[in-house]
Amino acid sequence: MSGEDAPAQQQNAVDQKQETKPAEEPKNEPAKTESPPAAATAEAAATPAATTEKVPEEETFTYRALVLTGYGGYDKVKLQVKKGKPALKAGEVLVRVKACGLNFADLMARQGLYDRLPSPPVTPGMECAGVVEAVGEEVTDRKVGDKVMVLNRFGLWQEVAAVPASHTFLIPEGMSFEEAAALPVNYITAYMMLFDFGNLRPNQSVLIHAAAGGVGIAATQLCKTVKDVTVFGTASASKHETISEGGVTHPIDYRTKDYVEEVRKISPKGLDVILDPLGGSDTHKAYNLLKPMGKLITYGAANMLAGQKKNLLAVAKNWYHQFSIHTLSLIQGNKSVCGFHLGYLDGEMELITQAMNTIMDLYKEGKIKPRIDSTWHLEQVGDAMRKMQERNNIGKVVLTTEPMPEEEKKEEPKKEDKKDDKKKDDKKKDDKKKDDGKKEEKKDDKKKEEPKKEEKKEEEKKEEVKKEEK
Repeated sequence: MSGEDAPAQQQNAVDQKQETKPAEEPKNEPAKTESPPAAATAEAAATPAATTEKVPEEETFTYRALVLTGYGGYDKVKLQVKKGKPALKAGEVLVRVKACGLNFADLMARQGLYDRLPSPPVTPGMECAGVVEAVGEEVTDRKVGDKVMVLNRFGLWQEVAAVPASHTFLIPEGMSFEEAAALPVNYITAYMMLFDFGNLRPNQSVLIHAAAGGVGIAATQLCKTVKDVTVFGTASASKHETISEGGVTHPIDYRTKDYVEEVRKISPKGLDVILDPLGGSDTHKAYNLLKPMGKLITYGAANMLAGQKKNLLAVAKNWYHQFSIHTLSLIQGNKSVCGFHLGYLDGEMELITQAMNTIMDLYKEGKIKPRIDSTWHLEQVGDAMRKMQERNNIGKVVLTTEPMPEEEKKEEPKKEDKKDDKKKDDKKKDDKKKDDGKKEEKKDDKKKEEPKKEEKKEEEKKEEVKKEEK
């Protein structure tokens, strides 16, 4: 008997009392006329008891959740307290979330550029890790206490989440909750692109954009599981040492160099596999970089994300440069173009589970390991998103549901004050520069005026000489 059924059954017992009591009382015995009030008293006593049992489940249970309240900047994702324990449907489990993964799709969703997230208000989050706290009907392969990682369309940036049991995967021995939260989206995406679409084989070459990001590091590690694969990886210069140690053969600074030219210098014929998360004009470049029998797998449109809020110019530019090709060109070029979107595979859990099983085997063999860039409290989600959007991360950005210590909360306003002070100092410096600039301009104007004055004096002298001659 489930906890939800108990109050209903108690109420049924009360109803039965109401039906049977009058039948037991003879009409010709006035002495028993007080029995109905007694029954009513029993009913009154029973009803509050039922209500008392309902309160803990439906009213007292609270949990914290991050909620996207509207499209826009980092401040649109707010930490709220929700009431009521999530109801479990058949085939679902309730997970006490310990850590959540932050993905680029979450940044796009905040700006209204990700169509797999329902309209606000909504809780984002596609992956998390935690402990099974309750099991619904028809669930046979999960039990209370199991440590699991979860993959879902949305709704995982909160302290508890009700999810289909088929969307959970047991965490291997020795893997932390942070690592488990960093694994599903990045590694499934990288694995299915490289092996299901890319058919990666020994002695081939791969180009990985954003090689220091979550998918980039996952793809690099997976490339290393195949013999003699050459990896080209784009990243800012400060990240080159890290990605080289991780397995990138040729790091390229996309900010200062043309990655197409750099690839051509090393591999004139082109590349076998290219993973493209950028979209727009970069997809054209990627296609032209493929060698015969090469494969382009496009899986994002990161070029649309420019700034904290939706940039209509960046979106329009990306769509204007959208890649399209005629099938005859594909035939004649002996090339293939594939599209991958994990968010649209939520109905294909059998495929995802197969990939995940292989990934888990590789983890147990020590061939792959998620790299955590940083861990943030739910209260710091804005800073976490900023770090990722400004491309300052190397590896995965993770959110922890552990409440933020009071000391850190007190320090946060101080940090904000320091930021404000820095802004004020910067403004003062800018104002000073402007003032100095104006002073310099005045000096220059004065210098320019001095020769004119000299010329004027010379002309006046000449005029005087002419007058004297006359």
